[in-house]
Amino acid sequence: MGEQTVTPREGRDQVVRPSVTAGADVAPQPRPRRLDRLRTPRRPRLWFEILLIAVSYWTYSLVRNAVPEQRTAALNNADWLWRMEHHLGMAFEESVNHAVNSVTWLIVGMNYYYATLHFVVTLGVLVWLFRSHPGRYAATRLVLFATTAVALLGYYLYPLAPPRLMTGGDFVDTVMVHQTWGSMASGDLKHMSNQYAAMPSMHIGWSVWCGLTIFALASLPWVRILGLLYPVATLVVIVATANHFWLDAVGGLLCLAFGFAVARLWYGVQPYALPRTVPGKT
Repeated sequence: MGEQTVTPREGRDQVVRPSVTAGADVAPQPRPRRLDRLRTPRRPRLWFEILLIAVSYWTYSLVRNAVPEQRTAALNNADWLWRMEHHLGMAFEESVNHAVNSVTWLIVGMNYYYATLHFVVTLGVLVWLFRSHPGRYAATRLVLFATTAVALLGYYLYPLAPPRLMTGGDFVDTVMVHQTWGSMASGDLKHMSNQYAAMPSMHIGWSVWCGLTIFALASLPWVRILGLLYPVATLVVIVATANHFWLDAVGGLLCLAFGFAVARLWYGVQPYALPRTVPGKT
């Protein structure tokens, strides 16, 4: 009888132990599932996107303008950068600035281009993605946000005066000379913007983001060509208006590369390789 009493208990222990072990194996599984859900493209919600973009741009502007205007350091860095470009044999900004400034209608148009298209085209591409490529929207938007976020480090760590503010330089501040509207760093609006946040150039970072997105996803060939021409035209404009050195554009490209790397790590593929559409329910 003693043996019969003990044996079932051992049997029950043998049955219970595997079940506890199995439970321990199953318990951690929900965590990767939640992470997978976060990484899975879903249909964007209009109200949330409007709020997110508005808050994000407000925060970006606040942080950018909160960076101390280190005038001496910014001017010294500009002098160093200008000498570096001369050393490389690629200090062409002043020649472009003077040549374009001699054609009034052209430089006035570029002043308005600089002041407006930076925002108009970027928002337009976001709206197009939202409507036509909802499956790729969040990942492509992440590229833009990560690009802009890392640019803030550049403004803080490397204050840089634009060419038009260089001491002893011969650059023309085209907005001041032609009295055109729109520059946040000239005239009465200069007090609303950090004038020494030229490196990196987000005009280039955002325009290349727009151009690559249009080229990768647009179906009409002429639209894809326009997408590639847009950042090229933007580079000409930022140089002609003396708002940036061409090396600022290189800084913008490096920030954009960081943005694409972040999206690639999070989603596992580049944004343009994701499915175009997603299920209707979020």
